Amino acid sequence: MSEPSDWIVYILECADKTLYTGITNDLDHRIDEHENGRGAKYTRGRAPFTLLYTENHSSRSQALKREIEIKSFDRATKYSLR
Repeated sequence: MSEPSDWIVYILECADKTLYTGITNDLDHRIDEHENGRGAKYTRGRAPFTLLYTENHSSRSQALKREIEIKSFDRATKYSLR
């Protein structure tokens, strides 16, 4: 389990098989928000989710940069991260 100060980049697979990439410093809480329709606008109505991938970063800035990089990947590349 990550330390509370760690930032996590994560990829969720939505029920409709689309992928969502985000960052958080509390993964369990953030997934709960997504599951209950309080997460990102994109994920509302797309539950349930499967957590496909996570990676830890020591700062929010690093996590944001990596999130942007991952979002530029095609679907196959995102799946290959697993």
